[in-house]
Amino acid sequence: MSRNQQRKKADLATVLRKSWYHLRLSVRHPTRVPTWDAIVLTAASPEQAELYEWQLRRAKRIGRIATSTVTLAVPDPDGKRIGSGAATLNAIYALARHYQKLGFDPGPEVEVANGSCTQSSVPDICPENMKHSSMSWVRFVSEKHVLMLHAGGDSKRVPWANPMGKVFLPLPYLAADDPDGPVPLLFDHILAIASCARQAFRDEGGLFIMTGDVLPCFDAFKMTLPEDAASIVTVPITLDIASNHGVIVTSKSESFAEDYTVSLVDNLLQKPTVEELVKKNAILHDGRTLLDTGIISARGRAWLDLVALGYSCQPMISELLVSKKEMSLYEDLVAAWVPSRHDWLRTRPLGELLVNSLGRQKMYSYCTYDLQFLHFGTSSEVLDHLSGDASGIVGRRHLCSIPATTVSDIAASSVILSSEIAPGVSIGEDSLIYDSTVSGAVQIGSQSIVVGIHIPSENLGTPESFRFMLPDRHCIWEVPLVGHKGRVIVYCGLHDNPKNSIHKDGTFCGKPLEKVLFDLGIEESDLWDSNAAQDRCLWNAKLFPILTYSEMLKSASWLMGLDDSGSKEMVILWRSSQRVSLEELHGSINFPEMCNGSSNHQADLAAGIAKACMNYGMLGRNLSQLCHEILQKESLGLEICKKFLDQCPRFQEQNSKILPKSRAYQVEVDLLRACGDDAKAIDLEHKVWGAVAEETASAVRYGFREHLLESSGKPHSENHISPLDRVFQRRRTKVELPVRVDFVGGWSDTPPWSLERAGYVLNMAITLEGSLPIGTIIETTDEKSGISIQDDAGNELHIEDPISIKTPFEINDPFRLVKSALLVTGIVQENFVHSIGLAIKTWANVPRGSGLGTSSILAAAVVKGLLQISNGDESNDNVARLVLVLEQLMGTGGGWQDQIGGLYPGIKFTSSFPGVPLRLQVVPLIASPQLISELQHRLLVVFTGQVRLAHQVLHKVVTRYLQRDNLLVSSIKRLTELAKSGREALMNCEVDELGEIMSEAWRLHQELDPYCSNEFVDKLFAFSQPYCSGFKLVGAGGGGFSLILAKDTEKAKELRQRLEEHPEFDVKVYNWSISL
Repeated sequence: MSRNQQRKKADLATVLRKSWYHLRLSVRHPTRVPTWDAIVLTAASPEQAELYEWQLRRAKRIGRIATSTVTLAVPDPDGKRIGSGAATLNAIYALARHYQKLGFDPGPEVEVANGSCTQSSVPDICPENMKHSSMSWVRFVSEKHVLMLHAGGDSKRVPWANPMGKVFLPLPYLAADDPDGPVPLLFDHILAIASCARQAFRDEGGLFIMTGDVLPCFDAFKMTLPEDAASIVTVPITLDIASNHGVIVTSKSESFAEDYTVSLVDNLLQKPTVEELVKKNAILHDGRTLLDTGIISARGRAWLDLVALGYSCQPMISELLVSKKEMSLYEDLVAAWVPSRHDWLRTRPLGELLVNSLGRQKMYSYCTYDLQFLHFGTSSEVLDHLSGDASGIVGRRHLCSIPATTVSDIAASSVILSSEIAPGVSIGEDSLIYDSTVSGAVQIGSQSIVVGIHIPSENLGTPESFRFMLPDRHCIWEVPLVGHKGRVIVYCGLHDNPKNSIHKDGTFCGKPLEKVLFDLGIEESDLWDSNAAQDRCLWNAKLFPILTYSEMLKSASWLMGLDDSGSKEMVILWRSSQRVSLEELHGSINFPEMCNGSSNHQADLAAGIAKACMNYGMLGRNLSQLCHEILQKESLGLEICKKFLDQCPRFQEQNSKILPKSRAYQVEVDLLRACGDDAKAIDLEHKVWGAVAEETASAVRYGFREHLLESSGKPHSENHISPLDRVFQRRRTKVELPVRVDFVGGWSDTPPWSLERAGYVLNMAITLEGSLPIGTIIETTDEKSGISIQDDAGNELHIEDPISIKTPFEINDPFRLVKSALLVTGIVQENFVHSIGLAIKTWANVPRGSGLGTSSILAAAVVKGLLQISNGDESNDNVARLVLVLEQLMGTGGGWQDQIGGLYPGIKFTSSFPGVPLRLQVVPLIASPQLISELQHRLLVVFTGQVRLAHQVLHKVVTRYLQRDNLLVSSIKRLTELAKSGREALMNCEVDELGEIMSEAWRLHQELDPYCSNEFVDKLFAFSQPYCSGFKLVGAGGGGFSLILAKDTEKAKELRQRLEEHPEFDVKVYNWSISL
C-alpha cells in the first residue's frame, strides 16, 4: 500500500452513512444481521447510571438498539473512582449478575480443557465454594457479544454535557436524512460504527470496548480480529501528537491487507518523547507512529479469561477501594496481554493477579489507515466538529420552532436542535442551541452553547425592561437539583478549563478568575472552604446561586461582567443565596426530573410541528413518527393525537383538489394507530391502496380510470361493430421479449413515488441461455365469442362472456394478468370480441420469483399482442403505460422499469416525470464493443434458488413512502443519484465503479426493507466478496436472481466454477447476452 493511500482518510459522510445503514438493518432484522447480545455503559455514580438507563431505554424505543439486546448501566462502586480497568471487570461482573436476575439459564456445569472454562481459569481470589457454581456463568457470558462504552467521566472540559453525560451530547450528523426523527447523539453514531464491528467476532463470543468522548470514523465492517486474542485499534499519527497520547509498538511480522495491517503488540508507551519512540522501535517507515485509539477487543479465550477474572473481581475492587488506588484499562489491564510489560505490571496494584489471569493470551494491533478520530474533549472541539470539515453533513435545524427572519436574527450557520425560539431572539454564527426554550429579548452571541435552558416568557418584564445577553464564546445551561423545586442556571466561557487553578491560568468566562473576583468584589473565601486541601479552581468554586429565574439571569449578567449597575446589591444577593459548584452539581442533579422534562419538551415540539403540518401544510411530515414522540406525554399525548384525528375529514375536504387521496387516507390510518384503534386502521388501509390504483390510472392515461372501472360490466352496444367483426380473417401474432436486469434506480419508478417525484433507472435487456424467455401467441378464432387462455403451467380457462371480467381479482387467480390486459387495452369495453373469439397462450421460461421483471414483461407482451391484433397503439411507450395501470388492477403494484427493461433493447437510462399524463423518457445507451465484451465476461447472472414475491416487499416500501418516512425518501433519492452516476460510469467504460454503485444500491435496498435479503443470500455475497467489485439482487429483492460483477474475467471464471461446485450453494449461473 502506498504512503499516499495510507494517509488518505475515509470520507466521513460515506463511513457514517454506511454504518447507519448497517445499524438500522441489524436492529430491524437481528436474526439475519447479528447485533450485540448486550450493551453496557459504565457510569460515575448510581444517579448517572439511572440517567444512562433512561437513555438506553430511549435508544431501544427509537430503533437504535434491538429489542433482543440486553442493556445495562453500571456505576462505580459507591460512586468512587476505581479506574477504567477495574470498571471494566466490575461491568462484566454486573452483566453476569444482570443475566441471572433476568432469569437466563446458564446451562449445565462445564469443565472444558485446553484453556477454556475450568476451575483453574477462575482466579484464586474467588472463594472455593463459588468456583464450581461460577463456571457455567463464566461460560455463558463468554459466549455473548458485548459492546462496552466507558462513559463515567465528569466532563470537566465540557461541563454543559455533564448533566446528560458526554456520550449523549447532540451530534446532528446526517440529521437531514430523517428530519422528523430524534436528534442524533454522539452515542447513536458510536452505536452505528460499533454495529459494523460486530461481524469481526462471527459466532465466537467477545468484548468490544469504546470510549464515550470519541467518535472513531472508519469502516469497521472490514475489521479482522485474530482468534483467542485481545486486539487494539490503532492509526498512524505524527510524532508531535504521539507525545500527548498512548502509543503502540508492534512487531515487524505483519499481515497486510489493502487498507489495514494486523500485527502483534510488542510494547505500550504513554506520552513518549521522540527519544523513547526511537529507542523502543516505535517509529514506522514513513516517520509516524501508532496511536492507541482506546478501542479494545477480546475474543475467544482472551474473552473467556477476562470474564473469569471479572466474575470474581469483587474482592479485588474492595481492595482498590480500601487502598484508594485505581486500575487503568489502557495501562494496567491491557499490559497483561503484552509480555514485555509484565515486569512493570507486577509492581502495580493487583498486577500479579492480572498477569496470572490474562497473560496466557496475546494482543494484536489492528491498524486502519483511514480512521478519522473525532474527539469531544472540550466545548470548542464540539463546535469545531459542527462547523469544520464535517459541516456539510450537519443538520442545522432539527425538530425546532423558529420565527420568521423579519422578527428575529438567527445566523444561518447556527445549529438549533429540539428547541423553540420566540420572536425577538438573536443567535450568532456557529452557536449550538439544544433542548431549550428561548423567549424574546434574548441575544446569544457567536460560537456559544445553550443547553436545556427554558427562559419563560412571563415574569421577566417587558422587552424594554428585560434583555439577557450571552456573549460570544460562552456556554449556559440549566440543571434541576435534588431537593429544589426550581433549576439552577450555570455558565462559563467556551475555552475555560475548570480544572485549572485560580493561580495557574484559571479562567471564568474567558477572563482570569482572579481578576473576575477582584472586579466583582468577591473573596476567595466566598467560593472555597479555607480548610479544604484541594486546588482552588472553577470546578469546585461555589459560584452559581439558586434564586428565582429572573434573579439568576441578572446574577449571570453580573458574574459575566455585563452589568455594572447595582453591583453592591448584586454582591449582597449573591452572598446571601445558596450556591453550588460544578463539582457539587455533578452529584446533585435530579435526573428523573431532567429526563421527564426533556421528554415533555420533545413531545411539545413534536405536537407543535404536527399541528402546523395539519393546519398550514400539505401533510408533508411523518405524522406517525411525530405521534410516537407526542405519546411520551402519556394521557395528554393521546388526547393531542385524538384531536388531530378529528381534523382529518375537514382537512381532506379542504385540500381534495391538490392532496392525493392515498396520502390523506394514510395519515388517517397512522393517527388511528396512534390512538390505539387498529381495527379501523386495518379497514381503512383498503382505501389507501384503492386510491393508489386510481391515481396511477389517472396519471398514466388521463380520463382512463372512469372508462376502465365504470364501463366494466355494462352491456355492450348492439350498434357497435368492431373492425374485426366486419369480415372474419384469421389473425395471429407472436410477441417474444427478453428479461431485464437492473443495475440501480429501482423503486423510483414505483407509484406513488413516480406520480409525485422524478424517477431514474439504469437497466439492461438480456437473453437467457440463447433465447428470449418470455412470450405470447394471440390469435383470433371463428367462434362467435369467448376467450380461451392457456399458460405454460398447464392452466386453461375459457371465458364465454368477456363482459364478465371484473376487478378486483382473487389474489390466487392464475389468469388475472391476462384478464387485466384485456381490460386495459379496451378489448372488453370496445367489444372487439363481440362476434369472434380469441385464443391467448403465454409462457415465461424463467424460474418463478426470479426478480427479472417476468410478470410485468409478460404483461407487456400480452398487451402488445392484443394491441397488434386489434390495430391499437402498440408503441413501446403506450404499452409501458398500460402495464403500469395493469399492475394496479392486479393488486401487485409495481412501477415502469420492468416493462421498459423488456420492451426496449440493450442498456438504457430511463427517466419519468410526474404529471398528467406521466411522462417517460427512454435513452438507449450506445455501448461500445469493448464495454459489451467486458460486461458479458465479468457479470455473472446467478439464480439463488430463493423464491421471492415482489408485492410483499413492495407493500412495505409503499406504505413507508405514504407515511413520508424520511429515511426511505432520502434512500430513494440517493438511488436516483446513483442511477445517474451509473450511466456515466458505463458510458466511460468504468465497470469497477459500476460495481461500487451496485453494492451501495444493494445497501439502500436493505434500508428500504431488511427482508429483501436472507441468510442464504448474505452467505452467497460474502463468499463472492473476494472475487467481485459489486453485487446485488435484481428487482425488489427477497430472492430470485443476483448480479455479481467480478473484478476481472479470470475472477469471473474462478467464481463461477466455485459456485457451481460448492455444496452449500445450490445455485445456477446462467449464460446470458445483451438483447440488442
